[in-house]
Formats: sequence, C-alpha cells, structure tokens
Amino acid sequence: MSRSVQTLANHARYVPLYHFVLGPILLVNLYRSGAALVREPNADRAMAFALAFGFLIFFWYARVFALRAQDRVIRLEMRLRLERLLPAPQFARFDEIAVPQLVAIRFAGDAELPGLVEEVLAGRLVKGDGIKRRIKDWQADELRV
Repeated sequence: MSRSVQTLANHARYVPLYHFVLGPILLVNLYRSGAALVREPNADRAMAFALAFGFLIFFWYARVFALRAQDRVIRLEMRLRLERLLPAPQFARFDEIAVPQLVAIRFAGDAELPGLVEEVLAGRLVKGDGIKRRIKDWQADELRV
C-alpha cells in the first residue's frame, strides 16, 4: 500500500515496527539490564547487559549496512543516469560528487539534473537537504530501504 504523492516533506522512510517498536524495546531492555546489574552485580546480570548492548549494536548495524548497500546502488544508478544526461566534460567530474549529494539529487527529474549537478560541482550546493529543497520536479522513490 503506497502513501500519497511523495514529496520532500514526506519522503523519509520509517518502518514502524522496526523504528518505533523494536528500537524502544531494545533501549528499555538495555536500561533495565543495566539497572539490575548496578543493583546486584553478578555474572548472569553482566551477561544480560552485554547481550542487551549487543542487540542494540545489531539493531544499529542492520540499518547501517542496508543503507550502505542502497547507497552503492544509488551511486550506480546516478552514474548511468548522469552519463546519459550530462555533457562529457561535466560527467568526467562525477567522482567529485559525494554519495550524500547523489542520494539527494536522485529525486530530481532529468530536465533539472544537469543544473543541480553544475551547482554541486561549483560548491554552491553541498548538503543533501539543500539539494532536495531546490528540486522542482520530485521523482518519487518508493523502493527505498
């Protein structure tokens, strides 16, 4: 089931069970196991705290690794798209565009991409949020992680 039309205002991706249920459960578990360890230190409580901390690390890296893989795909997608849309001298500077900048400009339509890339390469657009705010023809990405 898809949301309404995707825009800058609503494009952030949250998975409610992951972000708003599992995350808080793991934080509460860490807090409770840490409090129990402080109240009554022993090997079992130390192990429970270590596991609670390990689950939080796992939670964090599960998201980070998925996003890193997605960023690699976006970089490839943008390389192919920009190779088709940019003049050769401008495309030759592709590697000067940081991944967060590529992630941001991917939401732009083909007609405005060359202008945005020119501003990124000139250093006038640096942050992803600033790039996204400049996009007029927003291209939704419903397949994000």
